[in-house]
Amino acid sequence: MTLDQRKEWLRSNPRLLRTATRAVRVLRIVLMMAWDAAMLSLSGFLALCLRFDIWKASELPQLYWNNFVTFLPWYILIALGVLSLFRMYNSLWQFVSMREAASAGIACFLIEAIHWILTIEVLGIQIPRSCYPITFMIFFLFTGVSRFSYRIMRAFLQPPGQKTRNIMVIGAGEAANMLIREITASRELADSRVVCIIDDDTTKKNRYMCGVRIVGTRHAIEQAAKQYDVDEIIFAVPSASSADRTAILNICKNTGCQLKTLPGVYQIVQGKISMSDVRKVDIEDLLGRDPVDINVESVMSYVRDKVILVTGGGGSIGSELCRQIASHKPRQLVIFDIYENNAYDIQNELRHDYPELNLVTLIGSVRDTRRIDSVMAQYHPEIVYHAAAHKHVPLMEDSPNEAIKNNVFGTLKTAQAADRHGVKRFVLISTDKAVNPTNVMGATKRLCEMIVQAYNNRSNTEFVAVRFGNVLGSNGSVIPLFKKQIENGGPVLVTHPDIIRYFMTIPEAVSLVLQAGALANGGEIFVLDMGKPVKILDLANNLIRLSGYTPGEDIKIQFTGLRKGEKLYEELLMDEEGLRATENRLIHIGCPIRFDEEPFFAKLEHLREVMAEDSTDVRPLIQELVPTYKVTGDSAAQTPPAEESGEKLPPLPTHTPTKLDVLG
Repeated sequence: MTLDQRKEWLRSNPRLLRTATRAVRVLRIVLMMAWDAAMLSLSGFLALCLRFDIWKASELPQLYWNNFVTFLPWYILIALGVLSLFRMYNSLWQFVSMREAASAGIACFLIEAIHWILTIEVLGIQIPRSCYPITFMIFFLFTGVSRFSYRIMRAFLQPPGQKTRNIMVIGAGEAANMLIREITASRELADSRVVCIIDDDTTKKNRYMCGVRIVGTRHAIEQAAKQYDVDEIIFAVPSASSADRTAILNICKNTGCQLKTLPGVYQIVQGKISMSDVRKVDIEDLLGRDPVDINVESVMSYVRDKVILVTGGGGSIGSELCRQIASHKPRQLVIFDIYENNAYDIQNELRHDYPELNLVTLIGSVRDTRRIDSVMAQYHPEIVYHAAAHKHVPLMEDSPNEAIKNNVFGTLKTAQAADRHGVKRFVLISTDKAVNPTNVMGATKRLCEMIVQAYNNRSNTEFVAVRFGNVLGSNGSVIPLFKKQIENGGPVLVTHPDIIRYFMTIPEAVSLVLQAGALANGGEIFVLDMGKPVKILDLANNLIRLSGYTPGEDIKIQFTGLRKGEKLYEELLMDEEGLRATENRLIHIGCPIRFDEEPFFAKLEHLREVMAEDSTDVRPLIQELVPTYKVTGDSAAQTPPAEESGEKLPPLPTHTPTKLDVLG
């Protein structure tokens, strides 16, 4: 029977396994006690030899030798008792540290103190006084060797045929210290070895931490990676600024090594995560964005104890909105989505993470007037986040009627329902593609902004919009697409070498949406600071390097040309708009572009009627409504859209305008 077969047999017999485990533990303790007894005897003998400079027991003074041998059994019992008291037989010595070494030192000192008192002060046994400190030092040495032997062998011996994985650690602080100790001690990381450390503090160069040399600053990374044959680099500076982090990781990615990063050491201390959560460096780590700051208290007071409706609550943005809203203790959260699988997933997640949350999950379409009206009539939401929309630019170019039905008239019907049922605040999730749009999707989102702008002027509900750029990791975004192409061996498809985009992570964007909602007075179009624009080609190159490949060699990049309606760059403001600041430096308010609302709604009604004819190209009508919309390319053939109910739009509200001077 092989070793693996024996292990499997033991696992299938749990009672026998427990017995065997207990027997092994007892045997281990017995062997360690026997070792300590032997080492204590040897230490006493060597102390006598050193005292008299004699190396044969027969030549030692007979009185001292006889006294030593007579008291030896009691000496051993005392020593084993003291060592047991200090838990020297119960520690996990593969994780031995300075604390265990200090305990061993105190135990050895106490043993010799008791030995001194009993032999000289109590029993009057003659033993040279110098033998006590000598015995202490020798026994402490033997005790330390036995306890540290596992780590010594772990550090210097490698199993035959096993390749060592060389690791470079960035940072020489407490986080790196914890990391290196765990790598050294862990059985699971037996094939890993930290070979060098990088730290920007020049005073630490050529010094050692945990036995590993600090070889230099970030400028030495590439050279050290070659010199030490590094396979993996771990970034272990949780306190580093975003700019420093990005700069260092950009150097690291040129080494061809696998990159990983360590979570914040404060989280490790608080027990929220462990060193096993060291993760691969993601493309987000290279964007160079500072952490998004939000006023948690203002968001909490704005959301807490409110009934909140999130349309499109199962989508990328909508689901993150639900997560963050749930954490701020609303009175009730209503998720509304037409896609049952998405809604089911976020419902299960929130019920698991927030068991006390009053959660309602409903299936339906914002295009269905009666459905959205009945939802608001039943649950009376105080805040509505409208995230339901078709967002994929190329798909909407081929199905413009569907974009209008869902984005424009879905928003209009939801806004009208919010007005009828006294919703306090309505927050539209918009996009930078609404600015000077060159595609149907962007133009429809601009129409949505104009609808909420007009309704804010006519309704007691506060209507606002929040505009931001691309979010990393959302459904259909470029990052998951690139990753899939890299996994398939390439090529990575980039539309144009000069195309640039703004990026933000989904949690960042949603945090700012919540903050903007808390700041709103009605009528604003909030514009989020998306940081510096990123070249998509650089994004592709970085992602290929982070995956361990060389761009252009291992993974090719292929340019496919701009798609219909696609721009080289996106804008966050139109020419007529300016910006004014808010209390959050990452949130700004765009100045309103005024327009004549009555003709706008008349044209909107005409658009709805024409849209019902599936074969009609509605782009010219959209352009009449959105003068900044520039139609690019030929009209695509239309596919028959889903059957429309044919219902007329509900009439516009007729009550007295309350906020004529506040437009956004």
